[in-house]
Amino acid sequence: MPAGTGAAGKRLLQSILIPFAVLALWEGLSRAGVINPLILPSPSKVVIRWWAYLKPFQSYDPAQGPYLSWLVSGELLHDAAASLFRVFVGFFIGGGLGLGLGLLMGVSNTVYRLMNPLVQILRPIPPIAFIPLAILWFGLGNPPAFFLISLGAFFPILLNTIAGVRNVDSIYVRAARNLGAKGSVMFRRVILPAAAPHILTGVRVGYGVSFIVVIVAEMIAVNSGLGYRILEAREFFWPDKIIAGMITIGVIGLGIDTALNRLSNHLLRWHRSLESS
Repeated sequence: MPAGTGAAGKRLLQSILIPFAVLALWEGLSRAGVINPLILPSPSKVVIRWWAYLKPFQSYDPAQGPYLSWLVSGELLHDAAASLFRVFVGFFIGGGLGLGLGLLMGVSNTVYRLMNPLVQILRPIPPIAFIPLAILWFGLGNPPAFFLISLGAFFPILLNTIAGVRNVDSIYVRAARNLGAKGSVMFRRVILPAAAPHILTGVRVGYGVSFIVVIVAEMIAVNSGLGYRILEAREFFWPDKIIAGMITIGVIGLGIDTALNRLSNHLLRWHRSLESS
């Protein structure tokens, strides 16, 4: 077996050791009756519910009763798609605005002085605090969710972009000027690549915040999505479905963050080579 394969297997084992131990303890306490299953179902029951939540619609058996009717409703894929759609749209709007304004504030001291006071006033306000205004301005449905998600993505990308541009190593700037670079060439070939690590960090943070905000927004303003389904499960006292929805959020979030991390490593491979040299 190659040494790299063995090392990868060891890292994988270490990464799942603690989660597996927690699940085993949880399952054991549930089976022993220490934990009330009506309050916290066992992991095995949650997995069964999650799998049923995942299955596409097949049929409805009236004998199952109202409690189990959702098991064959195939809601998970629809809910996950609805949440991801809102996140993508809101993130695209907020991230695009944050990136554009961040670049302007980074390269222009005048724009920075004009905009920074307003940014610093609005930045500490959590997007959730805007929910009443979002509903008042946009009503119910997707528009208020887009607005709240955009706010969640805007500030992390804005602040990281500003920090990245304003902290470009002066050695790079002086070297480029000595070689005759100026204006747009300086921006495209020196400032933007040098600020890319900060910008991509802001993208990862902004996407994480967007995913948090969409769950909250779906509990308030829309009637679909993972957040809405978790709230619905709470109303009917279905703790297994609540946890199944939470697991889905975690799995999707992990997948997106892993993809963004790999994209960042690919785009910044030149930066890593400079650090290691």
